[in-house]
Amino acid sequence: MAVMTVDRRRGATVLIGLLIGLAGVLLSAVPASAHAALVSSDPSTGTIVPDAPNKVTLTFSESVQLITGKIRVIAPDGARADQGEPSVDGTRVSIPLRSGGGRGTYLVTFRVISADSHPVSGTITYSVGAASTPPAADDGEGVRADPVVRALIPVGKYLGYAGLVLLIGPVLVLALLWPQRLSRRGPGRLIWTGIGLVAGSTVLGLWLQAPYTLGTGLLDVRVGDLRDVLGSTFGAVMLVRLAVVVAAAFLLRPLLVGSGGESRLDLALLGVLGVAALATWPLTGHPTASPVAGVSVVLDTLHLAAMSVWLGGLVMLFGFLLPRADARELGAILPIWSRWAFTAVGALLFAGVVQALIEVSSLDGLFNSTYGRLILTKVALAAIVIAMAAYSRKLVRERSAEESPRGLRRVVLAELGITAVVLGVTAALVQIAPPRTAEAASTTATSTTVTRTLTDKTMSLQVDIYPAAVGNNSMHLYAYTPDNKPLPVIEWRATAALPAKNIEPIEIPLLRITDFHAIGEYALPQAGEWTFKFTARTSDIDQTTFTMTAKIS
Repeated sequence: MAVMTVDRRRGATVLIGLLIGLAGVLLSAVPASAHAALVSSDPSTGTIVPDAPNKVTLTFSESVQLITGKIRVIAPDGARADQGEPSVDGTRVSIPLRSGGGRGTYLVTFRVISADSHPVSGTITYSVGAASTPPAADDGEGVRADPVVRALIPVGKYLGYAGLVLLIGPVLVLALLWPQRLSRRGPGRLIWTGIGLVAGSTVLGLWLQAPYTLGTGLLDVRVGDLRDVLGSTFGAVMLVRLAVVVAAAFLLRPLLVGSGGESRLDLALLGVLGVAALATWPLTGHPTASPVAGVSVVLDTLHLAAMSVWLGGLVMLFGFLLPRADARELGAILPIWSRWAFTAVGALLFAGVVQALIEVSSLDGLFNSTYGRLILTKVALAAIVIAMAAYSRKLVRERSAEESPRGLRRVVLAELGITAVVLGVTAALVQIAPPRTAEAASTTATSTTVTRTLTDKTMSLQVDIYPAAVGNNSMHLYAYTPDNKPLPVIEWRATAALPAKNIEPIEIPLLRITDFHAIGEYALPQAGEWTFKFTARTSDIDQTTFTMTAKIS
């Protein structure tokens, strides 16, 4: 009875060590960021177009999926300007508009799902004819995830990772290294716990995905919302994971009871199912949106497999083999386990480094982003664990571990505690946009259009300069009467000067597109506060001249 109590305490200690990393999740988790970025729109945000377009096009940095009813275009009068259903083609979303839209500013609100299953939301505005006060979005337009949902997602992911650890590593040890004389009851409970954690985290992930993508509360999920999740790529992958776990549970029964009923074919099928289960994690995460998606999926699967074998093997070693196996059995088991651990660590290092290089993409992203700093934290913790693993390997090689396993147990326990925190950091990482996505968003944000409206008592002149940067630029000029009606212009002239750098006025060639609209293409050689001068001749004797300054970066 005393032995059973001690074993239970050891098992509880191992599980508590794994759950220590949950604190890492809660402390390091930040509001989930969209993992795709809006890189452009047509019409461009903030611009003024002369005529109402027949559609709005949104282009993202990675492929997206639509969420029913979450894309709207609001007209200046507050009415819906979109008609029919939007369509998606990879990274591009097209929103059809009804004809005859009035003048003024339009608001486009969107919420879509990025390739890595995270929602992407935002708003843009454009104007037809002239700018006006933007209309307000409906109150029902959720653009942020519920804080409870946002907090539960990394917890669910952590439980899934813990389940993999308690499932894959222990199964491998039980199938290939377990002494015949030892009872399998304790490892069997551990493995069933792993199955329960993986299945439970999968069901929780399916439930949370509905409010997460819709921006609603945890208990506001309807049957139709769950149906939409199950019909998505994310839902299909999660259902595959559940099916694989159920199939593995049936195949594992002979192995867990030690009846000898498991065959080599069963073990081979378990291996295939294990790889299939592991692959479902990268298929719902960052790797699917990677610039080299196929490579990233394989690397992430390898990373998870190595982690599960190494950490799961440590759990079995600390919880069962070191306390129960005799010196002869440990003498046979530990050298084999040492080689497994060495191989798993090598795979972890290789897959982790390459994947980090893909996601971070630059040294600046490594040191100046939350994602990069978490990567550095993970690397530092992994370095400590690897040092401990090297010490364990040294003990095994010196043949001292089987003679006095207490020192090895202490090292293994320390490894478990630190790697549990590493799991927490990993669960937080999948909720944070990698620097390559942030760079795409930054590029979009810095691509600006200078838009000005110049007026006098006879004319209103709308000026658009894009991208307002050194090099080639485009200029659009629109002429209106003071009451915002198109004003025909017979002749356009424009110049650009940079007095601070002694650059004399440069003539900008203009092409008359319509009666009231002209365009020009020109190059600006230096950054600075440029002075633009525009002349619009409306008759043989009437003309108006405007002057404005604009910062060119």
